[in-house]
Amino acid sequence: MAGKIIVAGHICLDITPVFASGKTQPLASVLTPGKLVQMKDVNISTGGAVANTGLALKVLGADAELMGKVGDDEFGQIVLDRLRKYGAEGGMLVSADSSTSYSVVIAPPGTDRIFLHNPGANDTFRAKDLDFEKIAQADFFHFGYPPIMRHMYENEGEELAGIFRRVKEAGLTTSLDMAAVDPDSDAGKADWGKILEKVLPYVDYFVPSAEELCFMADRPRYEEWMTRAAGGDVTSVISVEEDIRPLAKRVLDMGASSLLIKCGAPGMYFTDGKKEIFERSYKPERVLSGTGAGDTSIAAFLKARMEGRSIEESLHLAAATGASCVEAYDALGGLRSFEELERRINEGWEKL
Repeated sequence: MAGKIIVAGHICLDITPVFASGKTQPLASVLTPGKLVQMKDVNISTGGAVANTGLALKVLGADAELMGKVGDDEFGQIVLDRLRKYGAEGGMLVSADSSTSYSVVIAPPGTDRIFLHNPGANDTFRAKDLDFEKIAQADFFHFGYPPIMRHMYENEGEELAGIFRRVKEAGLTTSLDMAAVDPDSDAGKADWGKILEKVLPYVDYFVPSAEELCFMADRPRYEEWMTRAAGGDVTSVISVEEDIRPLAKRVLDMGASSLLIKCGAPGMYFTDGKKEIFERSYKPERVLSGTGAGDTSIAAFLKARMEGRSIEESLHLAAATGASCVEAYDALGGLRSFEELERRINEGWEKL
């Protein structure tokens, strides 16, 4: 089966300071005003869905082309140089009028990450920046992170819906990933219920995280989750039966064909309205950073579906890839081939 996949949307430069201590501590005790925190090196890598999912697909052996936008600046050159190592720079637009997007990733050991993010050129990205002639020659189309791309959520998502409508009319299998939303930003004030209702009828695989999805589709439930978590990891206090399943039903009713919800360390939930699977995470050998784990697990899921594998096999490989990813500071350093992952699974790789 296989074929070609286009990965489009958000791309940035990730700057991740490496903590010297491997001790797990609450974030509030690590980052307090006036405190000096001893650090080690800094990890600089490409980030965003285009780089994380797109390059992971290439590492896993897929025929993938990336489409994104960077600024004509120093950060942009670093991004292009990194992509060039994978032969993936050809689809990038370089804007003289925009800066390159970047994120400072604060990732203390054992604690979920905080992103200090500048959307940069992603805020100027529009449908006209996509090469639809190339897209029409592909088989799969994946778009990532519209909540941090201004034109994708303005006007109730009209631009984003137009992109997916055009791609779906070309006969491609489509998938859509989301990103966390700052509640105080313009994106946080957008009507995501209406945006999803416009876009999801053209989406075959909708692949957000639990928190992202709940914020967009059921704000009262999201606020209740935040209260329940009390500043901790939300995915540790929610359940499939009481929290994920009703949320999934609401989203399927909006028109998505299939839904894959990333639930953090516990695993991922899949449903198409008929089949329901919760795939628990595999236990990594070590945890250095969660950066890119969701994006790379989605890359593995899509690659497996492109190969014609079953949903069950695709979920096994997605969970295994996510576990491999957290063993490195960047999104790609820990990735393993499907053959190696299947060997580990068959040898009884322990699940969380």
